[in-house]
Amino acid sequence: MNQSRTNQKDAYALILEAIDVGVYKPGDRLVESDLAERFGVSRTPIREALQRLETQSLLERDGRSLIVASLDHNQMAELYVVRRELEGLAARLAAKHANSEEIQVLKHMVHADDALVDQPNELAKANRRFHEQIHLASHNRYLVQQLNLVHRTMALMATTSLAAEGRGKIAQAEHKKIVDAIEQRDGDAASQALKDHISVAFVTRLQREAGDRIKP
Repeated sequence: MNQSRTNQKDAYALILEAIDVGVYKPGDRLVESDLAERFGVSRTPIREALQRLETQSLLERDGRSLIVASLDHNQMAELYVVRRELEGLAARLAAKHANSEEIQVLKHMVHADDALVDQPNELAKANRRFHEQIHLASHNRYLVQQLNLVHRTMALMATTSLAAEGRGKIAQAEHKKIVDAIEQRDGDAASQALKDHISVAFVTRLQREAGDRIKP
């Protein structure tokens, strides 16, 4: 791979991660020169990365400027429907195809993440790693590609549902239930447990948004 392609890939990954962790939030304007300075990358790969992110609908035009896109209520609902089904399929396939080492990794993640239940931002990062591990354990490259797209779009949500009071502890219990089903090779139970997990997260997010709307 030549240096230009390496820089382009790095620039894309750096900007995407910054959006994912909330450095840049929906509505924030992204400026080539500022990004190049922040990440120590030349403006050409930054420009190419911005074009790629715009093509993926993670950025949108506001006049001549590019801003981080936002999701309206209907887009968010549609995204959760797709995520629920794809994640459920990943869990079902993981129950069938995951090797013992992958299952041990999932169990270790759940145990380690218990220490983060009162740290929503750190738990959100751990949550993404947990779900990505299930995706990989499905051993289906095409499903992983689609889930990567879904999770990139999830970055457009400004807050994590794990910030809701008590949600971290509940989510961890849900993760344990998912892993237990995968370990028992029960595809139906694993799929349903993960679908239920996504549904609860969606309800939690809707409740938080409804509460924000009625604040004075």
